[in-house]
Amino acid sequence: MAAKTTTGSRKKAPAASGGRGAISIRNVTKIYDPEGVNVMAVDNCSMEIQAGEVCMIVGPSGCGKTTLLNVIAGFHSLTHGEIYLDDELLCGPGKPLAKQGADRMVVFQNGALFPWKSLLDNVAYGPMVQGVLSKSDARDKALDMLAEAGLKDVADKFPGEVSSGMARRAEIVRALINDPKVLLLDEPYRAMDALTKSIMHEALLEMYDRTKVTIFFITHDLEEAIFLGDKAVVMTTRPARTKKVVDVNIPRPRDYKLLSSEEFRILVEEAKDAVHEEAIKAFEAGERELA
Repeated sequence: MAAKTTTGSRKKAPAASGGRGAISIRNVTKIYDPEGVNVMAVDNCSMEIQAGEVCMIVGPSGCGKTTLLNVIAGFHSLTHGEIYLDDELLCGPGKPLAKQGADRMVVFQNGALFPWKSLLDNVAYGPMVQGVLSKSDARDKALDMLAEAGLKDVADKFPGEVSSGMARRAEIVRALINDPKVLLLDEPYRAMDALTKSIMHEALLEMYDRTKVTIFFITHDLEEAIFLGDKAVVMTTRPARTKKVVDVNIPRPRDYKLLSSEEFRILVEEAKDAVHEEAIKAFEAGERELA
């Protein structure tokens, strides 16, 4: 199965493909200036993510993947370029920092559940604080969603009383209860062992099949990228640009039988070739910096 490469951005923001959560990243550049030294993290990066698509972002460590996620989330400003969400400008000329909102929920690698609250109260917290739901309605909805995620029996437990996988599942449920357009995941399973990670993959796919939320997912794991994604976007070494887009035209729902298929292995190898080239460049750049 052939991969396609990015051919550049269009002159205007694209229309959403019949859903919500379409992201258009157009010629985005991000330059940090610590202590007066310009550091370019992202350079003229463009990609299109359709509504309801699972877009996996892969590339060398430190290449700028998380910077791009932070710009979309509204944690960091951009220097040049534009980002649209469903045809609406998130950030661009005259608006360098996107407004943070419940339409884009973030789950980071390190857990962020309140340790003094139960899983149920953690999940119900967002709609209550925003005034979207009453305390009773928020707890009812949170309990229903925890049950769907297989967490009903531990809903009253605290994060420190459950496994890391359960806590991370609850954190994703806490994001989804806000009914976001986009779920932003920054290597959420990186520190997990292989067995726990496989369970988490199944849980995420089940949640996705129910919600069809757009997912922007950063990972170093190429098998994870192909197994979960509709496409895998390979980024260059810093500064990050879109190097290659591997389309994963494998039907959903998916299960672990897919991992042993020839089609899956071909796609993993295709992505691996592109990532390996950039990993070598990143290593050589590091060697030059140390010389």
